[in-house]
Amino acid sequence: MDNRRHGFSGQPQPLKRLGSLLGASAAMQEVFRLIERVGPTDAGVLLTGESGSGKELAARSIHECSARRNGPFVAIHCGAVPSGLPEAFKGAQGGTLLLDEVCEMPPEMQTQLLRTDASTKFVADVRVIASTNRCPLQAVQSGLLREDLLYRLAVFPIEMPSLRARGDDVELLAEHFLAELNAQAHTQKRLSAPARMTLRQHVWPGNVRELKNCIERAFILGDVTLDLAPLIAGGAARDGDRIHDHEQLSIRVGSRIHDMERSLIEATLDYFKGNKRRAADALGCSLKTLYNKLNGYSQSQECANS
Repeated sequence: MDNRRHGFSGQPQPLKRLGSLLGASAAMQEVFRLIERVGPTDAGVLLTGESGSGKELAARSIHECSARRNGPFVAIHCGAVPSGLPEAFKGAQGGTLLLDEVCEMPPEMQTQLLRTDASTKFVADVRVIASTNRCPLQAVQSGLLREDLLYRLAVFPIEMPSLRARGDDVELLAEHFLAELNAQAHTQKRLSAPARMTLRQHVWPGNVRELKNCIERAFILGDVTLDLAPLIAGGAARDGDRIHDHEQLSIRVGSRIHDMERSLIEATLDYFKGNKRRAADALGCSLKTLYNKLNGYSQSQECANS
């Protein structure tokens, strides 16, 4: 494999830290530069990027670079806010409030948020950062996010790079996570040569979160040298004209577009162990679209069996 095509330099730079973030790649240095610029201000920030790419860590880093660093940092998931926004704003007074997965916020709560300046229910002394793993413009077009709210939140947008776009950071982060585990357990476990190859070859759809979890599982299971391949490489499966090996999908030339789409959707669901939200995100469609597709396949199967 030509590592240069995947961003691997062969001579990794040491990890650099900014607040809660770690990285040495050019992609992360650009993120660091933007955070250093916007951190000392009170501007609203919209963080975008795939699940597991470090959006909450970036939000914490912005908070730590700001004059509010001694105030609270409060993160709420917008799809599950039982007490509503007033309590969240109250808890973040003098600090920073992260609206995590803002595209999942119910419409009535979006309206509440837009009216914060005029409402006495909210505490004004709060910096708001929002994050989403969706394309914000697509979320607006699909009706998930109000356009006026998007422009209120996206004063300063920052896109978090996927792990596969960060080159040598994959191995550097793996070594960092392993060193932390070794320090906690007073051990000296290390990555095997095949494990390092796996780090480069795997596409890491779950990004840094997946990498960290994988290293921890390998640490628990391994003795001295750790292997990663058994933890992330699924066995090959064959289904008619479809062959997939956990990460790759092969389809016979001449297959119908409908069949190709179904194969891709089903293979993606297999990959994410049936998690429809993660599969929809990876496929670039809404959860509703994915459910509609699956319902259509189910109805077609019922018709074929009748």
